[in-house]
Amino acid sequence: MTGGRIRVTAVSGFGAKGPACFLVEIAGARLLLDCGVGPDRGLRPDLSGVGPIDAVLLSHGHADHVGALDLIAPAVPLHATGTVIALAGHPALARARPLPLAGEATIAGVRVETGRASHAPGGVWIRLGGPDGVLYTGDFTAESPAWPLDPMPPARLVIADAAYGTWDVPLAEAAAPIVARARAGAALLLPCPADGRGLDMALAIGDGARVRLCPAHRQVAEIALAQGLLADAAVARAVARLLDAEAPLGEASPPDGVMIAAGPNAESGVAAALFARAGSARAGSARPMETIFTGHVALGTPAAAAVAQGRARFLRWNVHPRLRDLRALCEATRPRTLMPAFLPAEHRPALADALAGALPAGRLAEGPTLEAD
Repeated sequence: MTGGRIRVTAVSGFGAKGPACFLVEIAGARLLLDCGVGPDRGLRPDLSGVGPIDAVLLSHGHADHVGALDLIAPAVPLHATGTVIALAGHPALARARPLPLAGEATIAGVRVETGRASHAPGGVWIRLGGPDGVLYTGDFTAESPAWPLDPMPPARLVIADAAYGTWDVPLAEAAAPIVARARAGAALLLPCPADGRGLDMALAIGDGARVRLCPAHRQVAEIALAQGLLADAAVARAVARLLDAEAPLGEASPPDGVMIAAGPNAESGVAAALFARAGSARAGSARPMETIFTGHVALGTPAAAAVAQGRARFLRWNVHPRLRDLRALCEATRPRTLMPAFLPAEHRPALADALAGALPAGRLAEGPTLEAD
């Protein structure tokens, strides 16, 4: 593909809450944006018909964006921010080349611009080919106290994180029941990814409760402080105080206060061990521990079973854009076409209606392929 013609193909991530994987053909180059796995039942992109790839650009390090990098031939260059490489969400990231956290680069002859996307440490939005090209938001949020969000620039085609559809409840309101339980002295287990909303939750709960972080969360906090990734100096000071105030949360730690631990579905790590103990404690000897899952409850995981059986609760902690954030994105980027990524197909009509006024010169994509001349 040459000249000004652009094609975007959602290999995975359109019409379902599936792994991120988007092929962009632009200026003669074929670039893959993300290559994830899950979040449900280990779903992986089908790359069998994709053809040759010049490079893979990664928005952030969560498994649903990097978990299938073993599908990429070793000769194909990978590009990720230094933070994502350092956190090593997949072994293939050891060979990745640095991508600016907020800046410009040229990859396979294509102008690449990046900015911080707030959803995860080292996470970025990516624009290919300038204002007449493609903007990929990756996962983003406008509400994180820990991770900054840089303004997103105009683009002809936009692939936007639309995981929440028309959800428009502010974080302060959505999180209020969790914060209230924490400050009332409840023993709360909050499983979540180490490189994500854990620090947001710790900061929001603040001084009103005892907050402990597992070693994986503490590692992320230490990297964030060392690399200057946090939103501002006040946030950095608050995170440093948090690390100084408590010892690391471990598998044998007693249930007390707020316990923030990886992994997100209590499927691994400290969260899995504490969650198993929470179940056995119901017989009686230990202090009761409440478990609240705050992100996508993946099918086939301990989280899904526990929520279904009433042994745990799901309360959303916003880490994706609300409807108002998607409207603001449309107004800022002024796309000809916007592809709603990670949104189940049955929710697309409602989102199309809700965004109609914000897309006066554009439209919402109806299928997994976009083209522009």
